[in-house]
Amino acid sequence: TYIGSIVASVNPYKSIPGLYDGAAVERYSKHHMGEISPHIFAVANECYRCLWKRHNNQCILISGESGAGKTESTKLILKFLSAMSQHSLELSCREKTSCVEQAILES
Repeated sequence: TYIGSIVASVNPYKSIPGLYDGAAVERYSKHHMGEISPHIFAVANECYRCLWKRHNNQCILISGESGAGKTESTKLILKFLSAMSQHSLELSCREKTSCVEQAILES
């Protein structure tokens, strides 16, 4: 469940098909936090949006007891951020300019 910009999650200790696949990455990348059901990808997407759209530094704190899934949560966040970065790279290649080049051109 969401608590502001915090997501409280429980390790199900079993695999749930479709919960963390490419379709989930795609779904959460298109929505703001709180628009669809709570998910770790929603938190990662909010951080990604704040980092690139608002130019605000971001930090994600993952906390829990031993065996709660902190390492797996970190891997999932990195998976999401990697997918989003790859998507941004593909867009900039299509536009023939990178974010850095665009910033230089706008200065």
